[in-house]
Amino acid sequence: MAFSDRVREHFQKELDGIKEAGLYKAERYIKSPQSADIVVEYPEGAEPKEVINMCANNYLGLSSHPDVIKAAHEGLEKRGYGMSSVRFICGTQDIHRELENKLTKFLETEDTILFPSCMDANVGVFEAILTKEDAIISDELNHASIIDGIRLCKAERHIYKHLDMNDLEEKLKQTQNKRLRLIATDGVFSMDGDVAKLDEMTELAEKYDAMILVDDSHATGFLGKHGKGTPELKGVLGKIDIITTTLGKALGGASGGCVSGRKEIVEMCRQRARPYLFSNAMPPVVVAAANKVMDIIMTTTERRDKLERNTKWWREHLVEAGFDVKPGETPIVPIMLYNAKLSQDISNDLYDKGVYAIGFFYPVVPKGQARIRTQISAAHEIHHLEKALKAFVEVGEKYNILGKSKQEIIDMYGL
Repeated sequence: MAFSDRVREHFQKELDGIKEAGLYKAERYIKSPQSADIVVEYPEGAEPKEVINMCANNYLGLSSHPDVIKAAHEGLEKRGYGMSSVRFICGTQDIHRELENKLTKFLETEDTILFPSCMDANVGVFEAILTKEDAIISDELNHASIIDGIRLCKAERHIYKHLDMNDLEEKLKQTQNKRLRLIATDGVFSMDGDVAKLDEMTELAEKYDAMILVDDSHATGFLGKHGKGTPELKGVLGKIDIITTTLGKALGGASGGCVSGRKEIVEMCRQRARPYLFSNAMPPVVVAAANKVMDIIMTTTERRDKLERNTKWWREHLVEAGFDVKPGETPIVPIMLYNAKLSQDISNDLYDKGVYAIGFFYPVVPKGQARIRTQISAAHEIHHLEKALKAFVEVGEKYNILGKSKQEIIDMYGL
């Protein structure tokens, strides 16, 4: 057979090496709804325990909101379980268009098209609108889904240094002979929590006649005064040509994504985007729940306001405790450790103390940039944050990293 003992041994040796290096990614089994408190079985076969969840994308705490669950039940009863079809054949229900219209209104764009995920949106949009006559200029730290989407497109590719507007301008100058040019960026960069300079980028785009695409997955629903994302935060609502974002984070946390923006671009996606044309439509149960989520966030900013307060509390207290924290204003709060094994060890010790926070290391982040990425939610109460902080401080003291600089941590543990 093709999968011979020799091949099996090869892959098992690779896996054994990952484990020996302390870099094996073991999955934890959650036995409760997504919330600030979750019941987890880890390792497999161990007695489940309740822990504080400090690493979910459940920014607004809506993943298990009773009104959202009720809407999902109603969607299941009224529209069924699955569509069994792609959108353009017989996979479009009225509630799909209802959700698209709500997203358009909320994001203040011209039109919106749903995809099974934001990964699919990013994979589909570039190829649908650009050819070899065009150019894409992409931030070097963009999400993997943007990178994969660009790879599938025949447009010329250029990379600019992270958040470096001078380098971006230089790339715009170099590509003035191309038919169309598209600047691609994350709105909030998911590993560091820093924010794209959309105000400066729009000025450059207007100067050099270029379009802008923003993946706002880690901002939609909670950044900006009304939660409309990085365009609102940076004062450029209506000036971004393409917004891709997800329903799998703040907007209910289930699945689904979209392309929202100029109506002509959205229509091109309906005609040509392969993940849209060849993937089943989002199931009614998810669409119905997402419609309720949009109703909630378009009615009140209570949850994004609470998230903002929680984020400020968490950042300030971590810094006061002496952790090396990436600066920023978003609920993505990375605690830098630099050493991959150290991030794993600290994650395991935190779990023992009742705090669920995962260590991130290469290839999820660059080599030498290992960290614990904490993420704050409106579902967190101050007592959750206080208990989590106590555990972090105790573990930080154990490994002698409190008050230590980057170089001091590296000298102790290496990269």
